[in-house]
Amino acid sequence: MNIEILAPLDGRAMPLSEVPDPVFAAEMVGAGVAIEPLDTDDAVTVVAPVGGSIVKLHPHAAVIVTDDGTGVLLHVGIDTVGKADIFEVRAAEGDKVAAGDPLITFSPNAVRRLGLSAAVPVVVMDSAPGSARDTVSGPVTAGSVLFTT
Repeated sequence: MNIEILAPLDGRAMPLSEVPDPVFAAEMVGAGVAIEPLDTDDAVTVVAPVGGSIVKLHPHAAVIVTDDGTGVLLHVGIDTVGKADIFEVRAAEGDKVAAGDPLITFSPNAVRRLGLSAAVPVVVMDSAPGSARDTVSGPVTAGSVLFTT
């Protein structure tokens, strides 16, 4: 089954190999694409890249399982675990969401001021490395197709 994974925020799409985290860069969690958010202090809302059920939701990350059982993880920033004060959760575990529904709000530059990467990897969990198809690179807007699986 082909699933379109949509960009969860505006920014610059880049290969996972450019993410400064060896687990995401090696696609150990799954194949996908990352987005480097815009250079802004403004609040940015990260939206659901697919429709489905939120099975995990942390201030910095979410897992959505589609109706066909595909798990999609998005992780807001690198090494942002434990930095809950810079994120605002906009949904709840167990919520049924449509692609484009708000999940998390944050300021990309607040993450960068901590010396951390604001990159947002979006991966299909447990997929084989390199299995993301029709990947996009360069400027993207929230809701545009990021890749297919």
